[in-house]
Amino acid sequence: MKEKTQYNQYNQPIGYPVNNWAKRNYPKKIILEGSYCRLEKIDPFKHLDDLYHVYGPESNPQNWTYLPMASFENKIEFSAYLTSISQSQDPFHYAIIDKISDKALGTVALMRIDADHGTIEVGFVIYSDQLKKTRIATEAQYLLACYALDELGYRRYEWKCDALNEPSKHAALRLGFVFEGIFRNATVYKERNRDTAWFSIIESEWPKRKARMASWLSFSNFNEHGEQKRRLDEF
Repeated sequence: MKEKTQYNQYNQPIGYPVNNWAKRNYPKKIILEGSYCRLEKIDPFKHLDDLYHVYGPESNPQNWTYLPMASFENKIEFSAYLTSISQSQDPFHYAIIDKISDKALGTVALMRIDADHGTIEVGFVIYSDQLKKTRIATEAQYLLACYALDELGYRRYEWKCDALNEPSKHAALRLGFVFEGIFRNATVYKERNRDTAWFSIIESEWPKRKARMASWLSFSNFNEHGEQKRRLDEF
């Protein structure tokens, strides 16, 4: 619901009041549990073998086009990378674990954390081909958003990507993020320009977005073969 415009004593329009605001906490929860998957804080020993299939030379080279990094050519380098990100607090990295196979199929992170103003971003979304377009992929996003917006109480949840990355933009819109615009010449990566597309969900929008995703993820929305009965955009 759109807030009614407020005015100060000079009859100037000002933002709506945010009463009793307090700095939010940084992410620290180790496990986020879902029906189909769980998110575990990156463990450089536990997740090394599984994630090397996602990040290593066997990975699909097309998966790296719009990421600011490349796949790893050997396990020693990748192990050092996992150790480094496991110690990071921003970004705060999670492995996405399939509860049936108990395998890590990808990673995701909470990042660019502004605890003072309640803004947080989902990023480092790196999925194996096995994970893409599955209910696990959607649930992983759902679990992370619930943690950021419900449990930690952030006001703004962001998604950003290369403006030419159509799959990422489609995924953001499918999940209920609102497109906000393009930051032109925002960064340089891999010796090329990146215009950045910005998306967000804010706290007032989240309850409906949450209910929509929860309905899609319900066991009743899938048949015995794991096929969806209704698409997310039908809810």
